[in-house]
Amino acid sequence: MNLLFTCFIAGGILFTGCKSMNKSQKGAVIGTAGGAAAGAVIGKAAGNTALGAIIGATVGGVTGAVIGRKMDKQAEEIKKANPDAKVERIGEGIVVEFTDKILFDFDRSNLTAGAMTNLDKVVDVLKKYPDTDIEVQGHTDSKGTVKYNQRLSERRATSVSHYLSEQDVVSSRLTTKGFGENIPKYDNDNDEGQAQNRRVEFLITANEKMKADARQEADKKGG
Repeated sequence: MNLLFTCFIAGGILFTGCKSMNKSQKGAVIGTAGGAAAGAVIGKAAGNTALGAIIGATVGGVTGAVIGRKMDKQAEEIKKANPDAKVERIGEGIVVEFTDKILFDFDRSNLTAGAMTNLDKVVDVLKKYPDTDIEVQGHTDSKGTVKYNQRLSERRATSVSHYLSEQDVVSSRLTTKGFGENIPKYDNDNDEGQAQNRRVEFLITANEKMKADARQEADKKGG
């Protein structure tokens, strides 16, 4: 019952929001309310793995607010570097969405020249904030078989991860996941929606060093 209650609170804050709270403050409350267990439940209910994973990685409290402010700054820099990418701040993390139109040709996992250019726009920002982990998530539209799309999504995520590593984003920061056609964000009944569902997302969260540094900063403020 406690878990359900905290998940309800966290989900309500995240989805409906409170106009008097910024992203960092919401992240702090979410972390206090539920942590990893709440993240798993909320993410599953929302059909949004990035949402669940970010909530699951949330520290909360004053420390979470410190992390949130750092993420605010990084998100703004990513938006400025690549206006074509969709950048969303959630809790203590960032979701960056790249669509098929930016990264891949239809039914392909190899990066186009344009894709490399688009990724290059955010590489410097990613390297500027080395104390974050980056999960590269691959997705597809609903054309083709479920099995084929799953493998395609995994290849797309791997292609992006390998390219980032080649551009000196430390490989230990990078993980990949493929979700196939299972988590569409857009309407698969039309061409535009299908193109948008053929996407790769970056899930950016604080690593242990950032969390430790944030705790120290929070302790100083508290003292």
